[in-house]
Amino acid sequence: MSPSVRNVIAWILQALLAASFIYAGSQKLMGLDGTMAMFGNLGLPGWFGGFIGVAEVLGGIGLLVPRTVRPAALGLIVIMLGAVFMHATKIPGGLANGIPAIVTLVLLVIVLVLRSRTAARAAA
Repeated sequence: MSPSVRNVIAWILQALLAASFIYAGSQKLMGLDGTMAMFGNLGLPGWFGGFIGVAEVLGGIGLLVPRTVRPAALGLIVIMLGAVFMHATKIPGGLANGIPAIVTLVLLVIVLVLRSRTAARAAA
């Protein structure tokens, strides 16, 4: 795959994921009382819901800044691993309802691979 095609694919994925995370994080923050209650019902501290909301918004913004793409993707991967784990263990409906989280996780890994220095060197 040529570097320009890799770059276009990465930017498209980054923009879509950024919009998704900024929206999801904003929703968590706008409905903070409900978010805190939901996290509490899952056995997590309520404040953690606000933390995740802020992290999602900042991670989404980070996906749009070239210098912060890789750290943002890594942080969001950690969040999505947690989401998949919660779907598998605590959220009603199990992994069947966690498919969007799994797809998002895979797309973040693809962005990380496309933006890795090793991939850039290999393409050069």
